[in-house]
Amino acid sequence: MDKRKQAGQSRRWVIKIGSALLTDDGVGLHRARIEGWVAQMAALRREGVEVVLVSSGAVAAGMPRLGMRERPHALHELQAVAAVGQMSLIQTWESAFSRFDLHTAQVLLTHDDLSSRQRYLNARSSLRTLLDYGVVPVVNENDTVVTEEIRFGDNDTLAALVTNLVEAELLVVLTDQDGLFDGDPRRNANAKLIREAQANDAGLDAMVGGGGELGRGGMVTKLRAARLAARSGANTIIAGGMHDDVLGCIRRGDEVGTLLVADTVPLSARKQWLAGHLQLRGRLVIDAGAAEVLRRDGRSLLAVGVRGVEGEFHRGDVVACVDEAGREIARGLVNYNHDEVARIQGQPSEKIESILGYIDEPELIHRDNLVLV
Repeated sequence: MDKRKQAGQSRRWVIKIGSALLTDDGVGLHRARIEGWVAQMAALRREGVEVVLVSSGAVAAGMPRLGMRERPHALHELQAVAAVGQMSLIQTWESAFSRFDLHTAQVLLTHDDLSSRQRYLNARSSLRTLLDYGVVPVVNENDTVVTEEIRFGDNDTLAALVTNLVEAELLVVLTDQDGLFDGDPRRNANAKLIREAQANDAGLDAMVGGGGELGRGGMVTKLRAARLAARSGANTIIAGGMHDDVLGCIRRGDEVGTLLVADTVPLSARKQWLAGHLQLRGRLVIDAGAAEVLRRDGRSLLAVGVRGVEGEFHRGDVVACVDEAGREIARGLVNYNHDEVARIQGQPSEKIESILGYIDEPELIHRDNLVLV
């Protein structure tokens, strides 16, 4: 089957809509547009497609309510504006979906909800149960309580992690551009739309640009989101949200936007969680031999291959494995805390007990708890 048609026939979609589309030039929410997208999502639901909506716009919706024309910068101001705007945002979605006899559920997430294995599983169960009930979850970052150190950074990344979380087959990112171009179309009139590419094509990195005033995410974050989604086998379509019946076009397999194809074998749910884990507790610097073994064979990381330890972490935390040039190779759940690793680095496994006085595991990171990035 044609890749476009195959993507359109997916049974579970995550749809992300950004601030630039949702707002009326920054002055509140553009309700007519929202109602249009809801009508399209309702049509998908009638065809049996399960939909999770990731909606930006809380800060942008709160700004006019508080008489603001420019997005604030201080974290406490952003939190307050988001709290005001979130009320308007969710009421608007609920009202629009109710016209089609569809129920919505507000789901606010922070990185802590996905960095704890138990909370990750709880979020996963809640979202999948809502889908079983025929509800449309409306997901946003919990801007009111999140701190700068633990924020997702943008809703593109959040959408990708939700795609992993619910094992969706398709991530749709609606933006104010027609898709991914080989240059910045706002500055280069000759920039050409990329119709289709592999999500992990390294050649795409030079083509992405920055974001606008209202949103935090540009094409950089959208490409990164596509690559995160690809880890669980999901394709991504980046398309212009103003395109007439854009979701219906995607459903029919029409050539709209940019299709970024997942070219990797889907990871297990546990490894999806590890791959999407943003809040790393530390880094292990590994030598060239260890890096090659991890890349080529996917084997466990042993202490003998470690050359340096960075950060303060404990047993069970997620750490990154980087080569001596600082490039991340993998990440995983470490079996020893940072000071223990510092003592046994560079040593063979049979010496761990004599150095520490005990041995928990012969590996620093077992291959079942490690994922390449």
